[in-house]
Amino acid sequence: MKKNMGTIDKIIRIALAAVVAILYFTGVVSGTLGIVLLVFAAVFVLTSLIGFCPLYPVVGLNTGKKKE
Repeated sequence: MKKNMGTIDKIIRIALAAVVAILYFTGVVSGTLGIVLLVFAAVFVLTSLIGFCPLYPVVGLNTGKKKE
């Protein structure tokens, strides 16, 4: 797996995951929508930690550093 995520992309994903978690655990978002959002938040954190998003190659994106 070649890394395809840059630092800013990782920070944005972790920030979004944190916002979703806060909204869920404070009760602002609940039920099925809350669980679905928590799953997306977990995927965001996981992809940020490994630095690879499986959807990026499909759509032709790469936010990582370019090798010269």
